[in-house]
Amino acid sequence: MGNQYFENVKKNFGFGCMRLPMNGEEVDYEETCKMVDTFLEKGFNYFDTAHGYLEGKSEIALRECLVKRHQREDYILVNKLTTTFFNREEEIRPFFDSQLEACGVEYFDFYLMHAQNAEYFEKYKKCRAYETAFALKKEGKVKHVGLSFHDKAEVLDEILTEYPEIEVVQIQFNYVDYDDAGIEGRECYVVCLKHNKPVIVMEPVKGGSLINLPEEAQKIFDELSGGSNASYAIRYAASFDNMMMVLSGMSNMEQMEDNISYMKDFKPLSEKEHEAIRKVCAIFKAQDLIPCTACKYCVDGCPKKISIPDLFADMNAKKTYKDWNSEWYYSVHTQKGGKASDCIKCGKCEKVCPQHLQIRELLEEVAKEFDK
Repeated sequence: MGNQYFENVKKNFGFGCMRLPMNGEEVDYEETCKMVDTFLEKGFNYFDTAHGYLEGKSEIALRECLVKRHQREDYILVNKLTTTFFNREEEIRPFFDSQLEACGVEYFDFYLMHAQNAEYFEKYKKCRAYETAFALKKEGKVKHVGLSFHDKAEVLDEILTEYPEIEVVQIQFNYVDYDDAGIEGRECYVVCLKHNKPVIVMEPVKGGSLINLPEEAQKIFDELSGGSNASYAIRYAASFDNMMMVLSGMSNMEQMEDNISYMKDFKPLSEKEHEAIRKVCAIFKAQDLIPCTACKYCVDGCPKKISIPDLFADMNAKKTYKDWNSEWYYSVHTQKGGKASDCIKCGKCEKVCPQHLQIRELLEEVAKEFDK
């Protein structure tokens, strides 16, 4: 099955490489090779990475498990220009070249301006990042230029108006964020339609939050035809018009096989399934959970080394399951880093949070619950 948007993009489901299988601190190459081979054998070919994923180990893992073992024309490789790795225009090309070297390729099929928001966009304009990417395309080092986005829809509209040459947009899109006032999933999607840009979906299962559901929500999906929780989330995103690609960050073969089972011959959600999702959304909204996707962007700059996503997950678990496990895991997650009460409210975390969470206030709530 061909893709209606770009040559050689075979299907509408991609392998997100931010959460690869790990052996301790290192990528499990044996398991990753099996997953890569299975993915390609089943007719899929889209791989998405970035230099910051797994502290640079994602790019190298793809070189070893994909690039060295398969013909270049058999896969689509996507990489990104991330704001933390350049501060001046003249630093962009050397960084790009280092990415080509890390991945072991001579070109990227797609090169995205990473995690764009209003603040980052100003930096990218000042450093002529978009212009550099378009020049790389003319030189054949990039086939297509796009962006990934985390901000309000009006900012996306501004970017696409200023740079109409952008070919594709990657947005966060899932059934609980669709009507979320902070994420503006629906509004960002509409902006993409307005500018006639194919959409790449990230976080379709919201960092795994849509896998382990509250008991009441799980009962609703159990009454359907037996699909996994991930299947309803990923098929939801893929069911919308103009969706070129839905990414899933798969970290083991079980997840890979499950995703392939329903995306190999993709069928949009039925009305019965849509109704079930509407009910699940209502349950989520009633719980008032912290909508953290565990991207960990907030962790790197934290002066107190607080593992913020883990502590938020503990808080959500406490709300959802009301058992002792969350207390135990909180003690585990604070052994090597700070507690929620150690936050000095510097605000560095909030500046880089794609979900626009009020992290400092939320950490106060976590501290009241766990640091008694």
